[in-house]
Amino acid sequence: MVKCPECDADIDLDEEEVEEGEILSCSECDAELEVTQIHPVHLIALSEDDEEEEETAEKDDEKDDEDEGDDEASEDDVE
Repeated sequence: MVKCPECDADIDLDEEEVEEGEILSCSECDAELEVTQIHPVHLIALSEDDEEEEETAEKDDEKDDEDEGDDEASEDDVE
């Protein structure tokens, strides 16, 4: 059985189906937990700072994708 690193509650999960990098939630303390290792499963608690960094990175990736599309359109206009 895997334990929550925040409140030590048992986390009910199928160790065969969990993937590294997957985000889980503790049913007792509502902590966001990231699977950092499988076989055996190891969890770390994500702080709010970690969550904000992930959201910022996702937004930056989306912006970069949009900027690349703008660059291609600009090159076509120049020709």
